[in-house]
Amino acid sequence: MAGCRQGAVPRLFGCSWEPHNKSGFVHTHVGFVQRWRLGGASQSSDATPLLVSKIVGSSRSGSVTHRNFVVMAAAAAAESNQDNLPAVSNVVTVRHADLLNKSSDLAAVLEEGFGPSGLGIIAISGVPKFSELRKKLLKLSQSLSALPEEAKLQLEDPISKYSFGWSYGKEILDSGQPDSLKGSFYANPLYDVPTLDAKLIQRYPAHCRPNLWPTKHLPELEPTFKMLGALMVEVGLLIANHCDKYISSKNPSFKEGILERMLSSSYTHKGRLLHYFPNISSTSCEGQDQLKSWCGWHTDHSSLTALTCAMYIKGGVEIPCPDPEAGLYVRKQSGAIVKALYNVDSIAYQMGEATEILSDGLFHATPHFVKAALGSIGSEVERNTFAIFMQPHWDEPLKFSTNSEVGDHKSQKTLTFGEFSERTISKYY
Repeated sequence: MAGCRQGAVPRLFGCSWEPHNKSGFVHTHVGFVQRWRLGGASQSSDATPLLVSKIVGSSRSGSVTHRNFVVMAAAAAAESNQDNLPAVSNVVTVRHADLLNKSSDLAAVLEEGFGPSGLGIIAISGVPKFSELRKKLLKLSQSLSALPEEAKLQLEDPISKYSFGWSYGKEILDSGQPDSLKGSFYANPLYDVPTLDAKLIQRYPAHCRPNLWPTKHLPELEPTFKMLGALMVEVGLLIANHCDKYISSKNPSFKEGILERMLSSSYTHKGRLLHYFPNISSTSCEGQDQLKSWCGWHTDHSSLTALTCAMYIKGGVEIPCPDPEAGLYVRKQSGAIVKALYNVDSIAYQMGEATEILSDGLFHATPHFVKAALGSIGSEVERNTFAIFMQPHWDEPLKFSTNSEVGDHKSQKTLTFGEFSERTISKYY
């Protein structure tokens, strides 16, 4: 569910340019939210691309600071004659090589990305093998959506509330209508059979049911899904390690290593391969209704959600995102709604409610939605993406406190993750 630097966006931001902070970690500053006119730099303004290209060139030579770059680029964007487009913010980004060093101090980066004023997202760049696996799996998402209806029906699992296998038109939106704009394929990326205990399978079907694979019609889906899913979990565990250190530094009673232990021992991680169908009915939407397009507002209840950048397809051919307003939007703690941007070859990790609870409110899970490509430029455009919900074991206890703003569960001080998850899923199915 990503807003990614591709199409017109890289030409504005300079896709390969990433400022370094003093500690050597690559990250883009999320502290200022500007009104970028994303289309202006590549479509109709002559002055804007010239000035922005000069700024990017100067920044690479070291003559322009990061803060000056943002101010100057915003001024350049203001010269564009484009209509106002949404405020955007770059996601804080850390190099995979730095994340691997468990002695690295990432406190400032974690606070900037996951803290009260952040987007609730951190991106990881330079992950080996990620780019090629992402492309391969997202193309398979397109193939999966095109399978015969009979083949997709064989992949449905209503007992799990469609939390395994194929799901289309089953999820209920805020409007009370079934979601017909996207199809999802769910599977556990690490364990085909999480448990053989019949009582647990009956008690927690959304977590304990076996995987379903289209072995006959699309045999390459299973190995590709598992390889990319396992890689994204592996990187997520590195983030969990640094999160543990941050929480324990702020809360002496917190036992360091809990989040990493919970996630590394869990049998319930869930992958979701998504295909968004063309949103041909939303060309006349206005205002807030327009925002509820490919995916409505929601907050992930997992511990961490790993996301790929989306792949856009038109007429069977991959294209850059055709609509600068389309993509992932986040509602910050301040109430501001911004479009979140990160590099197409990076993995984004969104903070989930389970970790907000565990951190006693130090980290914040943010509501987000995905806006469709609209109008004539978005006609017949499809979108594919992949998410991994990293989550605790079904019997892991979650202790709620007054510092966490999660949901409507505060009347009960403790719930297992399985119970917490069931209550969340029941709102949509």
